[in-house]
Amino acid sequence: MKALITGGAGFIGSHLCDILIQRGWNVLAVDNLSSGHKKNIAHLFENSSFEFKTYDVTDEEQINEVMNGIDMVYHLAAHPDIRAGNKDPSIDYKDTLLTTKNVLEAMRKNNVKKMFFASTSAVYGNMPETLLSETTGGLEPISYYGACKLASESLISAYAYMNDMNILIFRFPNVVGPRLTHGVIFDFIKKLKENNKELTILGDGKQKKQYIYIDDLINGIIMQSEKMNGRMSLYNISTESFATVTEIADLVCQQMKLENVDYKFTGGKTGWKGDVPTFQYDIRKIKSTGWVYEYTSLEAIQKTLTKIEI
Repeated sequence: MKALITGGAGFIGSHLCDILIQRGWNVLAVDNLSSGHKKNIAHLFENSSFEFKTYDVTDEEQINEVMNGIDMVYHLAAHPDIRAGNKDPSIDYKDTLLTTKNVLEAMRKNNVKKMFFASTSAVYGNMPETLLSETTGGLEPISYYGACKLASESLISAYAYMNDMNILIFRFPNVVGPRLTHGVIFDFIKKLKENNKELTILGDGKQKKQYIYIDDLINGIIMQSEKMNGRMSLYNISTESFATVTEIADLVCQQMKLENVDYKFTGGKTGWKGDVPTFQYDIRKIKSTGWVYEYTSLEAIQKTLTKIEI
């Protein structure tokens, strides 16, 4: 069996490469290296079951070229940093929605029938009082990233129906673990390396979100992709716990052995325009399949801090 992983040199994609190869798959990873890094997959370069191409999924010809002979597509390529995309909406359109369209069209042309798609909690928009389930309606994304992911889901639905494809979609929460390239942990460490006496925290520090450790996420992806059935399956995946921004700052300072760091809050309930200060997933659907997570949100963050270079 041969898998194509778009965004294969990225944080999540590189971990997926590792596990699929361990499970006996041949893996072709493609990445334009705009946010992914070769160092994430360098340990696989001598493995005969692994191949890497520095291809850009926004290029129709390139993605069509690598689609021939693929049994399963794991489409992770997207612009990963919600805040960074706010200044230029075309980034999310090109790297998130256009990549999805190109992958689906290449699948159609090459008669590839199975795909996993990485979606996001950002598709729901700001619904702080709602327990978010896969059937929650009235989705109103408030970021370009969330909008392009929701548009991608719609496009996937149409392609799946029109071409008898079998599609699995996970809506991710915040994912943490080794090989992080962005996000609150990454940002705090960078800031504290520059000034270990003071830390600027966007918003009021009370933003409360759900986090999942990379191993728990990958286990869920593998588990569900091995028993895909029907036209399109959609799951929320997360823990059932939360971590606040201030709690994360405390854990980072503790891991870096810093004391009496002065927190400077920028104020307001959100970190930036398009930020969702809190959300809560209903994960009964995926738990009903037998999937379980090992780490709570705070445990996932703590484990990440012990695994990354500080």
